[in-house]
Amino acid sequence: TSDPGGGYLCEADTVARYVAIMTKSGALMHEGTYYKTLADIEKAGIKASLVPGSHPWGSKAEGF
Repeated sequence: TSDPGGGYLCEADTVARYVAIMTKSGALMHEGTYYKTLADIEKAGIKASLVPGSHPWGSKAEGF
């Protein structure tokens, strides 16, 4: 997905397999590996689920 939510921006370099999540001013918040498909994510052993961009980042209900 290209919508990280929380007002953040997503930059993906598919050739380098790199993803960056940044603030609107360009500060890097998180970086990770780009996977082309959900099957590729599963093959890598990642067991996290995707959430919609509308889901709040660090809500009180989640202990933040």
